[in-house]
Amino acid sequence: MAGLPPSLRPDWPDWTRAAEAVVEAGRKASQRGWTPATAGNFSLRAAQDLIAITRSGVDKGALGLDDILRQPLAAPLLPGSSAEAELHTRLYAEQPATGAVFHVHNRAAVVLGRVAEPRGEVVFEGWELQKALAGVSTHEARVILPVLPNSQDIPRLAEQVARRRAEPPADAVWAPGYVIAGHGLYAWGADAAQAWRHLEALDELLACVLALHHA
Repeated sequence: MAGLPPSLRPDWPDWTRAAEAVVEAGRKASQRGWTPATAGNFSLRAAQDLIAITRSGVDKGALGLDDILRQPLAAPLLPGSSAEAELHTRLYAEQPATGAVFHVHNRAAVVLGRVAEPRGEVVFEGWELQKALAGVSTHEARVILPVLPNSQDIPRLAEQVARRRAEPPADAVWAPGYVIAGHGLYAWGADAAQAWRHLEALDELLACVLALHHA
């Protein structure tokens, strides 16, 4: 099994377990007020090169298994998919160790994304909570969260994300996520627990930066 690519590793959850984790993530995000008016989307990598991903237009606080699509990563998007599902599938294809991708419309990201759009990034430095991000071991690290302009052209947006993350930041590390200005936050991790930790940490860090900006 050691020679299998990460996307075919036998330790990815089966589709039902992955779908249950997606339902749970949507429920928790809704309780935080991060998915107003059916906003947001959530996915988890499953065995057999599948992902479990929320279909379009559903209340994330009232998800059931019928609201989760069984999407093959190598196939076109299924009917009922969110237009933004390609942002998920592109990440899984380019980052084989990624096991979960969560997208929310949290207010801190929506607002600060507009503020930071001209710079194209939010920089975290000096915040203890940034150590919650994988690969960051000190508050002294410089962590960059890309900010991209909002667009309805999702293939183009996915390409912009890929190009930006292909550029190693100087004297800094990439955050495991990005912001779409005026839209929301994407975060990912090796599994649902890590993706949720990253989502929660990035939301709080963005809120801290926003508060400092208005202090």
